[in-house]
Amino acid sequence: MKRVLVLYYSQSGQLTNMVDSVTKPLKESSAVTVDYRQIKPVKAYPYPWPFYPFFDAFPEAIYMNGCEVEEFDDLADDYDLIILGYTVWFLSPSIPVTGFMQSEQAKKIFKDKPVVTLIACRDMWVMAQEKMKKLISDLGATLIDNVVLTDQGGSIYAFATTPRWLLTGKKDAFWFFPPAGVADEEIQNSSRFGERILVALKSDEEKKKEPLLKNMGAVTVNGKLVGTEKIATRSFMIWGKLIQKAGEPGSFARKIVITVYALFLATLVLTIVPLNILVRRLIYPWRKEAIEKSVKYYEQPSGR
Repeated sequence: MKRVLVLYYSQSGQLTNMVDSVTKPLKESSAVTVDYRQIKPVKAYPYPWPFYPFFDAFPEAIYMNGCEVEEFDDLADDYDLIILGYTVWFLSPSIPVTGFMQSEQAKKIFKDKPVVTLIACRDMWVMAQEKMKKLISDLGATLIDNVVLTDQGGSIYAFATTPRWLLTGKKDAFWFFPPAGVADEEIQNSSRFGERILVALKSDEEKKKEPLLKNMGAVTVNGKLVGTEKIATRSFMIWGKLIQKAGEPGSFARKIVITVYALFLATLVLTIVPLNILVRRLIYPWRKEAIEKSVKYYEQPSGR
């Protein structure tokens, strides 16, 4: 009997739906025991987010300052595979997931284990996964696969639909904008990854600590966005440090800097970001080889 530990943290429930879909074949199999554990921060984060608490979480997210999380009880002594589901906050793993991965309990659970990560987010997740790779490696575990489902609306629309969803809880289509989030059909179809993982577990493939989901379309990296993510990460770190220096979370001085940053970010999204995307499309033919090499790297270990 194989044992699989499924860990996740979801605010809106979208990631929970993805986790349920991927792991459904495992749960229904008599050959596998699946333990589900939702990561719970000691101090809960709101959903929908009020404006200031949303941006107040930004510095801690970008600097990987994880929060305190509740410890899990009644875990098995050993697991054959760990499946970790997380969402992306400001180009980083969400604070509760980071907090758990930095905990003493995680050190015991993850050591020497093969890990599959599941991500449901808008289409800018590459830098977050790079940080997650390091967290997993630091725990002595091995990332063998990554599955990513991204918003159905694409990059430009997501600049409006994602904040609306997070701040109001509304994800329906409006005006000329498509619905926010991952399409329901894509979430349902992600069960195919669980079916493949089940076959692999039955034949002990996970013991090789090599990818199980090759050639299944588990990951698709938009090479034109990688450079944008890197630039945004550097900007986030500068502003994150400024906000942290302004005061403690929730302080009036910090809110002032957050207000300035929010206005800066809105201006950036409306002007520089579209221009940057256009420029990158124009220069793509001359950088095609370098971009494709970058894409191949970031799509590992599962690849397309």
